[in-house]
Amino acid sequence: MQRYQQLEAVIFDWAGTVVDFGSFAPTQVLLDVFAAIGVPVSMAEARVPMGLAKWDHIQALGRLPAVAERWRARFGRDMADADVDALYAQFMPLQVARVGEYSAPIAGAIDTVNQLRERGLKIGSCSGYPRVVMDRLLPLAAAAGYAPDHTVATDDLPAGGRPGPWMALANVLALAVGDVRHCVKVDDTVPGIAEGLRAGMWTVGLAASGNAVGLTAAEWAALSPAQQAELRAPAVAALQAAGAHYVVDTIGELPALLDAIEARLAAGERP
Repeated sequence: MQRYQQLEAVIFDWAGTVVDFGSFAPTQVLLDVFAAIGVPVSMAEARVPMGLAKWDHIQALGRLPAVAERWRARFGRDMADADVDALYAQFMPLQVARVGEYSAPIAGAIDTVNQLRERGLKIGSCSGYPRVVMDRLLPLAAAAGYAPDHTVATDDLPAGGRPGPWMALANVLALAVGDVRHCVKVDDTVPGIAEGLRAGMWTVGLAASGNAVGLTAAEWAALSPAQQAELRAPAVAALQAAGAHYVVDTIGELPALLDAIEARLAAGERP
């Protein structure tokens, strides 16, 4: 099989990208934690800050105007950092306990990663999950056939997580990649696309399998083409507006895009 001449690595997000079609593991637990304190949030609201580190996600969720209004109605004041700390402390044990329920690889993910390895590409990964969650998820993913060469959790680095470039660049260092322009970052969220761009990489957004559409694989497959197009459109628009070089439905479409990126590199283009 032909080997890529310039591309060196692909760096994947986790939920909504390689595992957990629809990215349910982070959002469902957030709904439960907020409901437990008497401030209900909707699934759509919980998905708005997706891609951020989980403490930042909780804070951003509490600052959404409708959620902030419900918070004030419940507690008579705005959410403070101490409240975020308390919610995070409740969130983390539940997330660790339940991440396995949503750890199934997305259809085509394992075959795609195997194809990339056959072509000589290194496989990196990073996530909005903290290390304690990744330590639970990694062996489950490995048992299902997915074991990236390197994984960075959002609390592994002093600089923090997305939308900064640091987790993607930590993969570059660990994988000994010679040029960030020879990397492709694949993600289903706007902060994840920003991460790749700020790291100087090519970026691919995933619309159907990710947070923006937010359906299970079975729910997505049950829709008519017209219904899929209606739900896909805002997801594609958001990822394109974030600067993604390409947007496709799922990871299974990635190999053809890498061929296109390789051709652009050969022609002298850079991300």
